[in-house]
Amino acid sequence: MKRISLVSDTVDKSDINALTEWLSQDEIPKLTKGELTIELETKWAKKIGTKYSVFVNSGSSSILLTLAALKYSDKLRNNKIIVPALSWATDVSSPMLLGYETYMCDCNLQDLSCDLDYLEKLFKEHNPSTFILVSPLGLVPDMNRIVKLCNKYDVLLLEDVCESMGSKYQNKYLGSFGLASFYSMYFGHHLSTIEGGFINTDDDDLYHLLLMMRSHGWDRDLPKDKQKELRDKYKCTEFNSLYNFYVPGMNVRSTDLQAFIGLRAINKLDRYSERRRINFKHYLSLIKNNKLEFNSRENDFVSSFAIPILHPKRDDIIKELQDNNIEVRPLIAGNMANKPMWYNENDVPSLPNCESLDKLGFYIPNHQDLTYNDIELIANIINKYGQ
Repeated sequence: MKRISLVSDTVDKSDINALTEWLSQDEIPKLTKGELTIELETKWAKKIGTKYSVFVNSGSSSILLTLAALKYSDKLRNNKIIVPALSWATDVSSPMLLGYETYMCDCNLQDLSCDLDYLEKLFKEHNPSTFILVSPLGLVPDMNRIVKLCNKYDVLLLEDVCESMGSKYQNKYLGSFGLASFYSMYFGHHLSTIEGGFINTDDDDLYHLLLMMRSHGWDRDLPKDKQKELRDKYKCTEFNSLYNFYVPGMNVRSTDLQAFIGLRAINKLDRYSERRRINFKHYLSLIKNNKLEFNSRENDFVSSFAIPILHPKRDDIIKELQDNNIEVRPLIAGNMANKPMWYNENDVPSLPNCESLDKLGFYIPNHQDLTYNDIELIANIINKYGQ
């Protein structure tokens, strides 16, 4: 029986052959962070439509690094942050680890991002400085309303688009609306550098902090004028600057080996996103009993990561899918407020939509190698279980 997996690797044989040839040069190329990383960052920023991009070793590191950098910026009015309960572990653990006062927001049942009425209540009640918006599974939130809410309450918008690479709101890429955005290049995501991630931003000061804090806190990756400014300020000679650390940093750099793969991967994004969009539409035309009702705004582009399903007979459906060698998983990580990492340290808020998805939600495969026959088999199994 054919196995239908949730994901399909975007690093193919031609990539491995090209990488092998590159590694086999007479002069061994630099494998740690170097010129290829800078080239990749430039091309990725241009692709998404932001001024800057910073390549790091994972999507999770992109969140942690950005929240750490904000602590050393002048952008935070206070230490409060709103995170979605339907999200990934590091959307929640990163602010907790860094000492942010963290509050959870319920999701909606259309695009699975935050319930915007619930979010506005949190903004009014807690007056946070920062909000992380997650766009689950490639679905497209109402960015117009979200940006207006953040502007109204003076909240910094950070976009986690690790599952939504290639998705667009009104023809504009997700990840280009907020102060900064986070991408994952992990195996099985829209594109892969095996491990890796990006932070995109238009903000000069944040960008310079990210460059320093990505690499220990030194100034080696800064533009020459910023290096001079810091060295003059702290009376640091060029020789001593090699080991001068201006802010507390970490090492979350990626490598030129991964950047080599990434430069090839960028060329696949449009093709793979279109395939995911078509698959998504095909699923929607076939599945008749999903309790989720997806938004259908004109000029939105859904680069679907996977297809979320909400159904009262979840366990029966999952068993039959697995019996047919079809991989399924719980919806994202479920309700993060139900995880020990949260409830051992915090009160559990009332999150009715997340609770429903935690108990009755799951997701099914979507990727560039999925066939129409695969989709029809999966849809037919789900449809057997009625309304």
